Amino acid sequence: MAGALRSALWLGACSASASWGLRLPRARALGLLLALAAGAAPARDAPLAAMRWIAPDADRWAALATIPDECLTRAADPQTAFSVEVGRAAFRTPALLGGQAARAGLSCEACHRAGRSNPQFRFPGVSGAPGTADVTSSLFSSHRGDGIDDPRPIPDLAGGKDQLKISQAPGSRALETFIHGLVVEEFDGAEPPDLVLQGLADYVRALSPLACARAPRPITVALLMDDARRALAAAQAARARGEAPAAALLTAGARARLGLIDERYAGPGLAGERARLRAADARLAKIVAALRQLRPDAGPALAAWLADSQSLEAALDRAEPKSLFDFKHLAAID
Repeated sequence: MAGALRSALWLGACSASASWGLRLPRARALGLLLALAAGAAPARDAPLAAMRWIAPDADRWAALATIPDECLTRAADPQTAFSVEVGRAAFRTPALLGGQAARAGLSCEACHRAGRSNPQFRFPGVSGAPGTADVTSSLFSSHRGDGIDDPRPIPDLAGGKDQLKISQAPGSRALETFIHGLVVEEFDGAEPPDLVLQGLADYVRALSPLACARAPRPITVALLMDDARRALAAAQAARARGEAPAAALLTAGARARLGLIDERYAGPGLAGERARLRAADARLAKIVAALRQLRPDAGPALAAWLADSQSLEAALDRAEPKSLFDFKHLAAID
């Protein structure tokens, strides 16, 4: 009964993920946040959403053209591996938290890029110096807002486990309890499905400094399409286990990755690629609806989308040099 109630609450909720920025009076910051949610840039045109919550003097290459190494360890058993994939997708999904964070369209990854930290991050009303956040800001939380301006450095979740304040021991539920509080209290989100909550905890546990073997990676169409496919593969597996609410969330996460691609194909000569993206997104929107309605066509539709994704990626890849994935175009933005 409790699981069914949590699923009903989840399916009826519209939520998103964590983030933070520059010190402003609360009323002004809230107005700016709502403007961002409506699609307005704070003080300049912001063709990429992430430009709205990075410091003005940030290293644009580091912030917009590359992503840190994820430092993700491989799970030894299939169940944990599946759970980690669920958590990985949910971590990147702007449909996890609630309140003003949801309206801004942010995800856990906005603060913890690839599960790491984000030294360029600065969000109006919640950050002090770049790379900091006040997680008890009343701007985001009606439950834990304390009225005290005390932004702290955003931690690297792949750093030493002894440097993090919550035990990540597999036999302890402290991490699950902490993440649950983040979702429903610090960011006013709906109750997450149990599968998603467990997945988020397992994903964080799987981040380790021992797995940090690579330099930062370039952000490319291939990288984001791979994220989308991984999210949908996890959604397929969740649906097969009777976890439709979780599958709907993960499919919404794949849509979010397409959105990150779409915003970089806004320039001249890219109308065809953008039309392909919009069509692919419309298909995913129908799949989300089918999952929420527990319709049997959701599974075949997921499989068909995944099969067609390779041709979509190939078309996007051919046009990538004309898009904002190419740094010469990105660097030209005022």
